[in-house]
Amino acid sequence: MPRMLDVSDDVRAEIGDEEADRLLAGDNTPGSYDCTSCRTPGDAEQERTSTVLFVGDETAVLAFAHSTCLPSQIVTVSEEQLQGAVRSITGDDGSASADSAPSQAVLGVTSGLVLIEGELRPALVVEPTGAIARPGAAQGGGDEFLPLLIEQGFMPVTSLDSVPPALPGWSVLLAMGQLHAILQPGTGGGSPVAWWQAHQPLQVTEDWRTAANKTQTVLLFAAPVGSIGRQPREDMLRDALDKAATHGRLVASALPLAGT
Repeated sequence: MPRMLDVSDDVRAEIGDEEADRLLAGDNTPGSYDCTSCRTPGDAEQERTSTVLFVGDETAVLAFAHSTCLPSQIVTVSEEQLQGAVRSITGDDGSASADSAPSQAVLGVTSGLVLIEGELRPALVVEPTGAIARPGAAQGGGDEFLPLLIEQGFMPVTSLDSVPPALPGWSVLLAMGQLHAILQPGTGGGSPVAWWQAHQPLQVTEDWRTAANKTQTVLLFAAPVGSIGRQPREDMLRDALDKAATHGRLVASALPLAGT
């Protein structure tokens, strides 16, 4: 059975026609994989699958993702980040010769409408693909994702009964109806910088965009890896958010909308 694999022109140019053709023919491609974006299982023989090439200073690693999560593309990262990604992709089995490299998680972002105070609110849910360590911290020091966000001003959420408070200096960049980035304050009062940026602008639903334009505010929820997961429906996303809040694994803020 031919594999449902997408190899972009950029990726093909980087790995060469011969290797790209081998991938498309089913060679050197696992039938099943863990999506490099959402970390849930995928099957290249049953669903559209993207080839994602992570390129560092000296190393390149080919990974796979659901086409619904990421398009086939080249992602440029630092060599340290790439070695961490290798450990994640290979299941931390040591075969990547990166035993001393810290894991590098990717932030997964999901959009949805969340009912709060009787009104559907546009929301973004951020969940990393792995534990987040403090910069310079020793490996295995625990997941610091929520403490780091709380230090930035995000508020712990115990229930979704009310709208979270605004977070000064942060915003959500929407352009031409697509989600481009989540912005945070620049250092020293400079221009805002991207805390998260889409490799390719993400589509949002018309209802989500209408709600965002109406309120000019987007609710940002964040939870550690394994708290929310990839939910196919908004009611299931809400249930997962409620559970994360109940277990003290959710922070949130209301961010102004930048763009339309």
